[in-house]
Amino acid sequence: MLKSLKVMGMIVLVVCFVLVGCGQNAGDKDQKKSKRGRRELMKLAIKTAAQIAPKDTETPAEEGGYGFEKIAAGLGYITHVVPEEQLKHFGDSRAKKGGMMVYVTSRFPVTMRTSGKNCNYVENSTFGEMLYEGMLDLNPVTLEFMPSLATHWKISDDKLHYAFRLNPDARWSDGKPVIAEDVIATWDLLMDETILFPSTQLVYGKFDRPVKEGKYIISVKCNELNWRNFLYFSASMEIYPAHKLKGLTGTDYLKEYHMKTLPGTGPYVMLEKDIKNQVSYAVTRRLDYWAAENPLRKYRFNFDKIKFNVVKNNRTLEYEKFKKGDQDFFDIRKAQRWVEETNYKQMQKGWILKRKLFSDKPAGTQGYCFNMRMPPFSDRRMRYAFTYLLNREKLNKELYYGEFIPQNSLYSGSVYENPNNEQIKYNPEKAMKLLAEAGWKERNSKGWLVNDKGEELRIEIGIPKVIEYRVTPYQRMLQEFGIDLQIKFVDENSMWKMLMERNFTITWQNWTGLVFPNPETSLHSRLADKNNNANLSGFKNERVDQLLEIYDREFEQQKRVEIIREIDKIVADTRTAAWTFYRYDYIVFWNKFSYPDYMVARYTGDYRSIYKFWWFDPEKIEQLDKAMAQDTSLPLGEIDVK
Repeated sequence: MLKSLKVMGMIVLVVCFVLVGCGQNAGDKDQKKSKRGRRELMKLAIKTAAQIAPKDTETPAEEGGYGFEKIAAGLGYITHVVPEEQLKHFGDSRAKKGGMMVYVTSRFPVTMRTSGKNCNYVENSTFGEMLYEGMLDLNPVTLEFMPSLATHWKISDDKLHYAFRLNPDARWSDGKPVIAEDVIATWDLLMDETILFPSTQLVYGKFDRPVKEGKYIISVKCNELNWRNFLYFSASMEIYPAHKLKGLTGTDYLKEYHMKTLPGTGPYVMLEKDIKNQVSYAVTRRLDYWAAENPLRKYRFNFDKIKFNVVKNNRTLEYEKFKKGDQDFFDIRKAQRWVEETNYKQMQKGWILKRKLFSDKPAGTQGYCFNMRMPPFSDRRMRYAFTYLLNREKLNKELYYGEFIPQNSLYSGSVYENPNNEQIKYNPEKAMKLLAEAGWKERNSKGWLVNDKGEELRIEIGIPKVIEYRVTPYQRMLQEFGIDLQIKFVDENSMWKMLMERNFTITWQNWTGLVFPNPETSLHSRLADKNNNANLSGFKNERVDQLLEIYDREFEQQKRVEIIREIDKIVADTRTAAWTFYRYDYIVFWNKFSYPDYMVARYTGDYRSIYKFWWFDPEKIEQLDKAMAQDTSLPLGEIDVK
C-alpha cells in the first residue's frame, strides 16, 4: 500500500517544508531536535505524467464513451451507488494529505512485480494495492461489488458471460487512457506459463480470452461455472497497461520488471530511484491520480510518501528504531513484547499509544507445515505424532501470556471452521505409539530415536533468526522424546526459495486468511507436485478435488459454508501441518496521527489499514512536541478497538 526525477514520463516535484516531529529522549534537546520534525508534514506528492490524455469526446456511448450511463440499464448493465451513510467507511473527511510515513520491514521483496514468479510476498500485495486497481472493488461494509476502473457491469443469466464498461476518465500514471486492450493484455500475461506462477493459469484459465466490444467495453466468457469467477476477474485481477506489455513474453516480463514496476492507475507510484536493493523502497502519492476527487477515494491514501526501510531478521532492532522515532508505527507480533515491553516512559506519558484491534478479518493459520512429498512426513503417523508433541497449552501460558487462541482449523474463528475437527491436545503417549508403529521404537546411547537401520530421527528446519523464539520451545519438546530438530538460520528470501522449490522437510509458515475462501490455490492436487504455488505441503485428496469443483459452482453461501467445512475436516485429519495459534492485532504508534473512529477496515483490519485511512494531524504533532519538550502527558485513550 504503499524523487531531477524521471519515471514513466516527466515528474514534477512539489516544494516541501518540514515541521518538527518525534524523538525518544525528552531530556536530550539535541536528540529531540534531530529526531523530531523531519518528515511529518513534508509535501512530497508528485505529478507522474508529462501529459494527461484529454477527455475522449469522440467515442460513442455504445462503445463505452460518455453518455453510457444513460443507456446502461437498457443494455442490461448495473452499477452500485454507495449510500451516503456508508461513506464514512471510505475514509474520514477530516483527513489531511502530506508527510512521509516510515515503516521498518524484515525483508526486501525478491521482486517488485505483483504478478509472476515470487510475487506472492505480503510486501508485494501491500504496495500493489497502492499502485494498481481492478475493474471493480468491494464495498468495505457490505462486500457488494462497486465501481473502480469500470463503472458498470453485467452478468448473463447463465452466469457464464460478463461485460464491463471502463471509465473513460481512468488514466495510467503515465497519462494514457485505460482501454479494453489493457484488460486483454493483463489476461494474456497471467496466462503465460513463462511467468512461472501456475496458480494464475489455474484461476484465469477458467475464462476464454477477453474480447474488445468497444474502446471502453470488454466482455469475457467463462468456460466453466464458478461463483468466484466474477470476483477474481473483476475485483482480484490488477489491470496492467497494454502499451507496456505489448510484445513482451512472460520471460521478458520477468526480466524487464524484476526491480521496477509497471505504470499503474492507483493513487501511488513507485519510482525507480526509490528502490534501493536490500535497503529500502517507497511509494509516492500522485497529484494527478485520476480518481483523486472521487468521494470513495478522496479521503484515503493520505500520506505523500510511504517508505519501507529494511532491517533483516531483527525485530528487536526494528522495535528500538520505532521507540527512537525512526519508524512511525510498529505491529507487535510477540505476546511477550505486548505484555512486558510496552510500559516505558513514552508509552506511560501517551507520546506513544498502544491498541489491540478487533475486526472481522479472517484469522489465517500459522504453524509447522509438513512436506508430505517425502519421508518422514509422507507417513501420516509421523505427522500425527508431531502434532501431539506440540504442547500448545504450555506454550500459550509460558510464551504467549495466554493472549493467543489455539487453532484446529484452516478457518479458525469463522463460519467456515468445522466444529467437529479434533481439538488437538498434547498427548506424548499417543505420539510415541505412532512413532513406534512408523519404525522409531528405540533410543540409542545419545538418547535419539533410531529405526531398524540405526538412523537417528533427525530433521532440519530452516528459519529466519527473528522467529527462533517460536521454534526453540518446540525443538526442546521434541528433544525430550528423542527427536533431533536441527535449526538452520536462513534469511527470509532464502527460506521462501526453499518453500517454492519444495526443498524443505518441515517449515514454519503463516497462511493469510481470505474473506472469500479459495482453497483451490493451496489444496488442489494439480498443484501438489508443481513449484511456485501455495500448496506447500503437497496435499492431494480426490474427495477434496471433487468438493472444490462443487464449491466453485455453488452460488448459495450457506451451502458453500458446508462444503468448506467438509474440506476443513479432511485437511485437519490429514495433518498437513501442526497448527499453533491465532491472535488479535497489536499496534503501537507515535501519537501524531488521526484516523477514523474504526481505525482499521472491517474485513481486512490489520496494520495495513494505516496506509489507507490514517493521516498526520498537525495539531497532534504540535501537542506531541509540546508534551515532549515539557515532559508532560497526553491522553492514553482506550486500548481495545472494536
